[in-house]
Amino acid sequence: MKLKSTLMDKDGVLRSLRRITHEIIEKNRGTDNLCLVGVLSRGVPLAEIIKENIKNIEGVSINVGVLDILHYRDDLEKSQINRENKTDIPFSIEGKNVILVDDVLFTGRSARAAMDALMSLGRPSKIQLAVLIDRGHRELPICANFTGKNFPTAKSELIKVLVDEIDGETCVKLYDTEE
Repeated sequence: MKLKSTLMDKDGVLRSLRRITHEIIEKNRGTDNLCLVGVLSRGVPLAEIIKENIKNIEGVSINVGVLDILHYRDDLEKSQINRENKTDIPFSIEGKNVILVDDVLFTGRSARAAMDALMSLGRPSKIQLAVLIDRGHRELPICANFTGKNFPTAKSELIKVLVDEIDGETCVKLYDTEE
């Protein structure tokens, strides 16, 4: 796998997340009844950044949960699912406006799995999807409500979102997977 370019540096990522935060607040007419759920793994730190942005803008702290979608994926064999479910949503999602936060929207399969996982925990009033990157190539009729950047890619390319908490740096990189 060969690095082609850095699509966004840390400042670009943080700028996009601030804009997404403002859009979330505007579309939901504030933060009442709102919660964030980050999709493991990189959606979680992105959701935490959005939470901090909301706190800075609105002066309120909203709940953030962690959603493990591994057991809901339709592109993995049962034998590949070898860990316990790491979902941690210590609050009720019943009747809530849930913002699902993920790093990259590609085929739509992870977003579908996230919705299935979320619905197994309760019935939210509304589910909205926030992604940092939309790279196209949808296989399912899913689109994000809030998008940081659209980067159309070739199927042979890979976009990686890196975050300080997991990778030691925050940026978005484009790789070529063909050798």
